[in-house]
Amino acid sequence: MQSKTTIDVTSEIGQLEAVILHTPGHEVENMTPSNAERALYSDILNLSVASEEYRQLSGLLNKVTKTFQVKDLLVDVLQNSTIKHNLIQDICKNEFCESIADELHQLPTSELATKLIEGVELTKDTLTSYLSPERYALRPLHNFFFTRDASASLYNRALISKMANKVREREPLIMQTIFANSSFIEANPLAPVRDSNFYNDITIEGGDVIIARHDILVVGQSLRTSPQGIDFLANHLKTLPGKRYLVVQQLPDAPESFIHLDMVFTLLDHDTCMIYEPVILHPNRLQTILMTIDNGQIKKIENKENLLQCLRSLGMDLNPLFCGGRKDLWIQEREQWHSGANFFAFAPGKVIGYARNVNTMEELNNHGYEIVDADDIISNKTDVNSLKKCAVTIEGAELSRGGGGARCMTMPIKRKTTNFT
Repeated sequence: MQSKTTIDVTSEIGQLEAVILHTPGHEVENMTPSNAERALYSDILNLSVASEEYRQLSGLLNKVTKTFQVKDLLVDVLQNSTIKHNLIQDICKNEFCESIADELHQLPTSELATKLIEGVELTKDTLTSYLSPERYALRPLHNFFFTRDASASLYNRALISKMANKVREREPLIMQTIFANSSFIEANPLAPVRDSNFYNDITIEGGDVIIARHDILVVGQSLRTSPQGIDFLANHLKTLPGKRYLVVQQLPDAPESFIHLDMVFTLLDHDTCMIYEPVILHPNRLQTILMTIDNGQIKKIENKENLLQCLRSLGMDLNPLFCGGRKDLWIQEREQWHSGANFFAFAPGKVIGYARNVNTMEELNNHGYEIVDADDIISNKTDVNSLKKCAVTIEGAELSRGGGGARCMTMPIKRKTTNFT
């Protein structure tokens, strides 16, 4: 039996050694304009186009690292009858669909995994069900291909999110089941909802959690991550050895493109980051707060001028590149809306982003990043290992309409340690 991959992530940019993906399936098409808002979408996606774009992302990552698929990991843990029973019962109780529990228990493992993601149609065999406007007894997980949201790697543990929206609660429940029982991954999950001190005000999602350096955790306080959720993280950091810094960046409540910190700030290299300038650098009411944790105690909580100044005071002097370029705030706004700041690093100075954000790509190119099409790497036309710095582009006309980018769609579980000094 092959050895398990142990979660080990101490930065955003260390060379990627393993990542979890979820290839979008019929769940992204199992919605209509009338229920898209409930599914947290502003539009509906075309699966055939989205699948072709996603092929570039997964094909590239298959080329450079070890990849796991959520459905394969779910099938693995569902082989255990007790785990299968408990997950079905938890889902059906949480989503008030106990009537389909027996039906789910009778499904073959692979089909069950599919149904738990793509949904179960409502059988119209009673007057109540016949008159119901719902199509599904168990709703599809439209957002699950954004694997970063439901969990995040936090050093040597998997942080299981507490989602802000009930429509997404099944995603972290599935990830908790996987991480607690996987034959392939050793994760030691850390789940707020299973903590003895959990209370309902705690919400935290993976897109708001960024390990800037082994001792610096940057967290967005957003509509999806509450101050109470950040305090939960602070309490965890108290249990870790050495001095730790928790940097809190407040985010605007609107528009919806500011959903997580990684929509306005991502790390590209040891000394470079991508930012949406109006939120990160322009004077505004959004606070940057530094919490210093040492010897199991919060020693100090203080305001800082902005996120980059705060990191600079901790020895991380980052050169900011601007989402949308430097010419026009209107262009910056447009490209941020389409996840122009949402980059995923698979090695220091080697990142993935959407080709559609042409001004952002020009900004990267002006600062020494070679712009490379993902298909050129997949087809061996370009050797990514020969490049010092690069931005690998995937098409994003359709995927970006789901409300996220390359970082949102990737959940790294193992990276090489990288030296920031």
